[in-house]
Amino acid sequence: MLKNKYDIIVVGAGHAGCEAALATAKMGLSTILITGSLNNIATLPCNPSIGGSAKGIIVREIDALGGTMGRIADKTFLQMKMLNNAKGPAVRSLRAQVDKVEYPKTMKKELEDTQNLELYEGLIEDLIIEDNKVFGVVLNTKEKIYSKKVILTTGTYLKSDILVGATRTPSGPNGEKRSNHLSDKLREYGFEVIRLKTGTPPRIIKESIDFSKMSIEPGEKECYCFNTEKNLEYDPNLQEPCYLTYTTPNTHQIILSNLNKSSMYGAIEEPLGSGPRYCPSIEDKIVRFKDKERHQLFIEPESIHYNEMYLQGFSTSMPKDIQEQMVHSLPGLENAQISKYAYAIEYDAINPTQLKQTLETKIIDGLYTAGQINGTSGYEEAACQGLLAGINAALSLKNQEPLILKRNEAYIGILIDDLVTKGTKEPYRMLTSRSEYRLIQRHDNADLRLTEHGYRVGLINEERYKKFLNKKEKIELLKEKLTTIKLTPKETTNKLLQKLNSTPIKDSITLYDLIKRPEIKIKDLIQEGILEQISEEIIEQVEIQIKYKGYIDKINSEAEKMIRQEEKQIPKDIDYSKIKNLASEARQKLEKIRPTSIGQALRISGVNPSDISILMVYLRKYYNE
Repeated sequence: MLKNKYDIIVVGAGHAGCEAALATAKMGLSTILITGSLNNIATLPCNPSIGGSAKGIIVREIDALGGTMGRIADKTFLQMKMLNNAKGPAVRSLRAQVDKVEYPKTMKKELEDTQNLELYEGLIEDLIIEDNKVFGVVLNTKEKIYSKKVILTTGTYLKSDILVGATRTPSGPNGEKRSNHLSDKLREYGFEVIRLKTGTPPRIIKESIDFSKMSIEPGEKECYCFNTEKNLEYDPNLQEPCYLTYTTPNTHQIILSNLNKSSMYGAIEEPLGSGPRYCPSIEDKIVRFKDKERHQLFIEPESIHYNEMYLQGFSTSMPKDIQEQMVHSLPGLENAQISKYAYAIEYDAINPTQLKQTLETKIIDGLYTAGQINGTSGYEEAACQGLLAGINAALSLKNQEPLILKRNEAYIGILIDDLVTKGTKEPYRMLTSRSEYRLIQRHDNADLRLTEHGYRVGLINEERYKKFLNKKEKIELLKEKLTTIKLTPKETTNKLLQKLNSTPIKDSITLYDLIKRPEIKIKDLIQEGILEQISEEIIEQVEIQIKYKGYIDKINSEAEKMIRQEEKQIPKDIDYSKIKNLASEARQKLEKIRPTSIGQALRISGVNPSDISILMVYLRKYYNE
């Protein structure tokens, strides 16, 4: 039954809202999750996939902190793929094609089964604000619900419009209800509201596809999962296949000949929001990369419950008749039946520089925002923000220190820091290249990096924590053991090294130093009877730590410098107008962002090292910093 007051209200039940609500409820706080439709919880309006390049590492980090997305993906996947498996450990990332029906269904059950959490269907029209502090929300029915904290996770629903050709339709994704007034209210409260857009490709009836003209893309033969405990076993042979095809010169000609009919290229006259640079429409690809003869497209299953396939890489806002021509120009899709046409969606978001590192807004106390309202794109980027917003809202109510992940700790830390420090003018997507520390922020070590945090805030239980401590101990014991076992330059030893395509030794060598050689694997030493059986996850960690030690040490040294900069705090009450000789652009940026540390100030675009030097002199003089 709906109560009048809760500890926390979460608005929106997408991936950010689900993680936020689950986190606050599991941390013992009474929580209500309000959504426009209880039938659209954790939906996957674009590609039903979780993970991918860099994004898969985020999902592992969510899991290590005690979040939910990875576990649900593990339960509902159709295909599991480890990207960049042949490359180094820093760029490996897991991707799951999940079931579009089963994933939301399973997430909804998780929400329903969680104590301290209530689900409610309704639309938010306004916030209850007094003295720049939030005290609840106002529904479109004028009913008021009170709380101590509010977390907004409105996704792409703020004044959203669906764009197809010259047509603009006020609507959320897939014809769902949009939020008509909330972004206007946010603007009234002082938020800078920006306009963004993204899109989705057509869906194709499976039986109308000629797969013989495409190459098959099977799942992995090994068992992979997002859960860092690796407690998932499945038959890799039962995965659903994906397929690969390409655009043709005819495809390109159709697009170029009809470019003025695309919403993005002039069919709609008024200015449009900024689109995603790293997930462009097929029109953008053809225009921007004119020299490219073809673009790859993946045909991916959406669910075992219906026969639609997702045409990844073919997002467009062309009119429906042109979409038909475009699709039929693709190998294997000559006779394809389109079940859902592609569209672009335009929506309101806020400038994320108006947020603190905790994801609480600077303008209204107690108000947090997470997900696409903060200018990001992608389910994974949304989920991790929701998790951190929920954790920090709960910690604040408990009068505990917030959880602010450093840039060297997690991709999540990089994402949030980028948003609040640099802002964004287009939908932000996490990329491996955004990380300065990607060799220490790997898929395989997410638990080693973040489980302690998850345990501290109360989202990792005792049983799981004990397993984690046991794993850490085994890693250290194996490393120590390898330093104590030596091989001498005997004939049998050198024959073994020759067998392993390695150089014979002239002096005694520890197994630790031997494993530094790229060609020597711990598994080889186990097979030869030099070491006893060891679990795969322990082998993986120890090998990476030994083989990449020099690089890891260098990165950790750089990270320590960054940490020292982060420790140099900037007082909250500092008046930048009083700092003489500060460049005007730097002064404006510092005043707007109000960084909490010298490290954060250094990362602001437009603030130069000379400005930082002036700032530090001022701090030493007037604050004894």
